[in-house]
Amino acid sequence: MLRFFLTFVLLQLSFFGINMLGVVQQHVVLPWTELLARACVALVMLFDETAAAAGKVLWNTATGFGVSIEPGCNGIEACIVLFSAVLAFPSSWRHKLVGLVIGFLAVQGLNVVRVISLFYLGQWNTQVFNFAHEYLWQALIMLDVLIVWLLWVRAGSKSQNSSGPPPPPAPPAHAPASPKPAGPLVSASLDLSPPVR
Repeated sequence: MLRFFLTFVLLQLSFFGINMLGVVQQHVVLPWTELLARACVALVMLFDETAAAAGKVLWNTATGFGVSIEPGCNGIEACIVLFSAVLAFPSSWRHKLVGLVIGFLAVQGLNVVRVISLFYLGQWNTQVFNFAHEYLWQALIMLDVLIVWLLWVRAGSKSQNSSGPPPPPAPPAHAPASPKPAGPLVSASLDLSPPVR
């Protein structure tokens, strides 16, 4: 447990440090954030043609309202926490890879829902938007990370139990020994005359 915790913290510090580098921000984080904005617009335009994307901003062409997807809202930080937990946990590399892929899809899928919901909440009520942005969605994203990790750990333990060595065969059952008779049931002698005195 201590080894997992220390590895988890060390990986987080390393990944967050890499994430803060200017070159990573410019060539990885910003392009990903712009791609996220375009993906949100593509989904919104299925039922609302007034949505548009400009860089990392999702905005309404009719009302002029927009939301900017800033660091902390692009799902990268949540993925860093989940990836650190998956990599720190003792399991096979194949199982780790499954956890990374499924975890990334789960976090980013929910993050798309978050951005779109905030886009419409902001047009409806500013106070509700601020509460959802600052508190509700932050908690929901981290809860998503925790649930995905716990399900991944559980799936790994189940597969490990099912692929483990078979239990040793049970010893053969012996038939109970028949009890020996206390004495002869029939006289061994055919002479039934009384003994001579």
